[in-house]
Amino acid sequence: MSMASKTVTTRSADETEQLAARIAAKLRGGEVIELASDLGGGKTTFTRGLAAGGGSPDVVGSPTFTLSREYTGGRLHIYHFDFYRLHEAGIMSDELAELVGDPEAVVVVEWADVVQDVLPENRLSITITIADENSRTITLNAPEMLAYILEDL
Repeated sequence: MSMASKTVTTRSADETEQLAARIAAKLRGGEVIELASDLGGGKTTFTRGLAAGGGSPDVVGSPTFTLSREYTGGRLHIYHFDFYRLHEAGIMSDELAELVGDPEAVVVVEWADVVQDVLPENRLSITITIADENSRTITLNAPEMLAYILEDL
């Protein structure tokens, strides 16, 4: 599968949120975003920017203990999953499968290893690498059908 790729360096949490908000502005609904980074890498910060960019007034927090959160009230309906604490997805796999492909939803998944079989091949994969205390290197990989997300970032 042909992939489009882009790497961006952000120098603060605000810059990471601004990048995510610019990505949110390009989302049409129906996209699946896989977020990967080490603990404390900035996944929740990125999702906060995505929700704000999608018009949600909701407070964004890490769903590590709740497994999933929803952010609504804006142009996008964002479902945020975090599988960090699960060795197998179980029933959460069914919930995720129902949302994948929903044209009204944007699905964001952290620690996606346990749900690889549920995630579509056509997804935006974002890897956040800690460069130093404030800086992050953010690598975005998108299949051709999602390349519009990476344009002019």
